Amino acid sequence: MSSKINVALIYGSTRESRFCDTVARWAGNAIVDHGNFALDVIDPASLSLPARHQRADNPGLAALRERITHADAFVLVTPEYNHGYPAALKFLIDSVSEPWHAKPAGFVSYGGISGGLRAVEQLRLVLAELHVVTLRDSVSFANVYDQFDAAGDLVRPEPARRAMAILLARLDWWARALRSARYAAPYGKVAA
Repeated sequence: MSSKINVALIYGSTRESRFCDTVARWAGNAIVDHGNFALDVIDPASLSLPARHQRADNPGLAALRERITHADAFVLVTPEYNHGYPAALKFLIDSVSEPWHAKPAGFVSYGGISGGLRAVEQLRLVLAELHVVTLRDSVSFANVYDQFDAAGDLVRPEPARRAMAILLARLDWWARALRSARYAAPYGKVAA
């Protein structure tokens, strides 16, 4: 078992000219800088996923399943669209099931006045159904266009840096605890 935690950073948006690239780049850099994580960026815009749910032997779905299986933890970067999260993120989550089980997830959200928090609250319900442990602590960028400058750097980096440090410390703890538990007793067999 590797000492590094495999973190899948999952983009929530597939829109053209999306701001998700800026927020996810910041989050990805923080994950790498933490030092305890190996990063896998999962961007639904660049995946070869089918337009609708298909059998598991679809090559794009098989590749996604392998990446979710390999991950020890997740960080979902999501905008809020109309008080919810994007359809592309829902499709990605629903495309695989068991590989999500007994793994932690943290959130980096962004949007207008709510900072994407309504999307995060909905995602907590969806991920609970997949037996994902969601972290209470998150990073939220309200009025996101005012938070980053034209170069994609945070205007006031310290509050977000502190929030991300807490999120990553807890993600590391949960990922190690749950990875050890999955190796000791595979989650799918616990209640079989």
